Amino acid sequence: MRYELCASQDLPQGKSRAMEAGGKKLVVYHLSDGFYATQARCTHMFASLGKGKIVEDKCVQCPLHRARFDIRTGEVSEWANFPPGVQLLNVVRGEKALETWPVTEEDGHLFVEM
Repeated sequence: MRYELCASQDLPQGKSRAMEAGGKKLVVYHLSDGFYATQARCTHMFASLGKGKIVEDKCVQCPLHRARFDIRTGEVSEWANFPPGVQLLNVVRGEKALETWPVTEEDGHLFVEM
């Protein structure tokens, strides 16, 4: 299914925004090469990626334990590493990629395909 998200001008380059589409919570990102969407919760301890930061125009960093995910593919770039000792939890919470969805821009509006 295809869902309308917002006007593309409402999401400046280098920014992200938490949204909902098709009953799923997601985060939409505006990178230098376009728009992308990932699930809204980190796969480590389910912190909100809507509060995460975009790093190097390619990754979202979780605000809780600093796990990083490639926004374009959802793949883990760096697993949770903060604060020291969180690695003990990583034995139980192994690396897991984010779910992603394609975002298109048409007539000044963003759409996600789910």
